[in-house]
Amino acid sequence: MSMTGIHHLGLTVTSAERSARWYESVLGFERVGAYVAPGGERRKVFLHHPDLAVRLGLTEHRATADGAFDETRVGLDHLAFGVASEAELHGWEARLAGHGAVYTPASPANSVPGAAVVVFRDPDGIQLELFFDPGRPATR
Repeated sequence: MSMTGIHHLGLTVTSAERSARWYESVLGFERVGAYVAPGGERRKVFLHHPDLAVRLGLTEHRATADGAFDETRVGLDHLAFGVASEAELHGWEARLAGHGAVYTPASPANSVPGAAVVVFRDPDGIQLELFFDPGRPATR
């Protein structure tokens, strides 16, 4: 039995529409679908980035639990997007700055020798990273 890759990632957000607009404008994702449950208890927006094989689903639940995203709770810690070069990593810094996103400047990654990372957050505070790993070839 085999797996072919990660098909999609699903993130719970407070507003699927607001988050979709942010992922589109700041990170360059494109909207490829949407769903609203018949009773309105769940709304989803599906996104795709032209450089990624995996899709991103943003889900808004009517009954979302109180509290903000917290990577110290069980569940998602962060989501890291790979970039092909350190120069591209710096290009992303400029793009984030141009959109007024708060981020940490590119710095050495603790987990991979020679790697560099930029850390930032989406509108719900979900931690995101742009990650350059010199030992891993860029793939699509």
